[in-house]
Amino acid sequence: MINVLVVDDEEPIRRLLKKELSRKGFVVETAADGHEALDRLKEQVFDVILLDIMMPGMDGIALMKKLHRDPASPVIIVLTGKATVETAVDAMKHGAYDYLAKPYKLDELVIIIDRAYEYGRLSMKSQLLQQELVRKESPFEFVCKSAQMSEILALIKKIAPTDSPVLIQGESGTGKELIANTIWHHSRREAAPFIALNCATLSENLIESEIFGHEKGSFTSAYQTKHGIVEVADKGTLFLDEIGEMPIGLQAKLLRFLDSGEFRRIGSNRTLKVDVRVLAATNKDLAEMARTGAFREDLFYRLNVITITIPPLRDRVDDIPDLADCFLKKYSQKLSKEIKGLGPDALDTLKKYLWPGNVRELENVIERAVILCDTGRIAAADLAVPARHADAGTKEHASLENMEKEHILKVLRDVNSNQSKASQILGIDRKTLYHKLRKYGITS
Repeated sequence: MINVLVVDDEEPIRRLLKKELSRKGFVVETAADGHEALDRLKEQVFDVILLDIMMPGMDGIALMKKLHRDPASPVIIVLTGKATVETAVDAMKHGAYDYLAKPYKLDELVIIIDRAYEYGRLSMKSQLLQQELVRKESPFEFVCKSAQMSEILALIKKIAPTDSPVLIQGESGTGKELIANTIWHHSRREAAPFIALNCATLSENLIESEIFGHEKGSFTSAYQTKHGIVEVADKGTLFLDEIGEMPIGLQAKLLRFLDSGEFRRIGSNRTLKVDVRVLAATNKDLAEMARTGAFREDLFYRLNVITITIPPLRDRVDDIPDLADCFLKKYSQKLSKEIKGLGPDALDTLKKYLWPGNVRELENVIERAVILCDTGRIAAADLAVPARHADAGTKEHASLENMEKEHILKVLRDVNSNQSKASQILGIDRKTLYHKLRKYGITS
């Protein structure tokens, strides 16, 4: 239902609009001037404001100037009995969606309110949906030469048309978001948004606001109402990456949302409802975390309706040539270089390396190789893969952990211990690198 606020100093008009618009299915509140309208906006969320220009106290233009600074403010339709070109231009300049002169036809007003509401929804979504345009226009390719990935693709095609939650497990860099993206591509929600959020990149205080939104004034820095990504993803798909990093207190609210689609913004008593499919991913053992109490057991079982476990790249060597070729084409085009392919020595090097950073590290290695390559074909010398690491896969006493530790140390030396640069080269996030440094006892 569309929430409408009528702001007019004439009581008969307020009463008439409330009666007639309520009869048409709108939820309508009224205010006599700009000051009262601001008070109403602090108490309740409105989608559309019907605003008179000429009012005592704070008039329509003054109210619009205040609201125009707030990107989360309702869409404004100006209604006035004193229509001039100057007032129309002034209203549109300060953010009015449309302008109607009194008297007006009720059916015409209803149509404009509906259009304004849709416009408001699109404006709210526009920033996040820019990434959806890029996502949809980009070539989509799922490499599955290996038996393991072929089985995963077959499973995806079975589960994609459903609305059940899916838990995607795998090491960092294995392509968990690609799996989620593929599920979305094969689902009935492909025309709706696919919104991704990495739970590991936000503080505990910010993540709830990011997911569910907050009301203006709900905490010190909440200067305006914020719509959560569950609202932006309405009718679409929400991908929660690194779900194991979600604070335990927020997990109960996520469970409620999964069960009912209902949520409340921070600082609000009003329950909202959306239709969103949730996909989650983690590189942690959620079952063990649930056993020890680090993750809610009921949420784990709710997310674990369908599980997809992605094997690390070292266990699916058959995919390496096709993945490398895919990245080679991507960065050759991006960097405007004519690279014909990989030489036999380069391909052999890639196959022997054990890839602690998985597919993400392979992509970074290929990007660097395209930059460095001076010929039409990439050679082993162009690859940032130490020869001893590539050969270690064939040695009897080679240890994956030792190789990973050595490789991390080498990258850190190459970048003068800059952990941000090291994590980018390794294809892992800063948090994962920090945990690996602690694990291997590596200090700055």
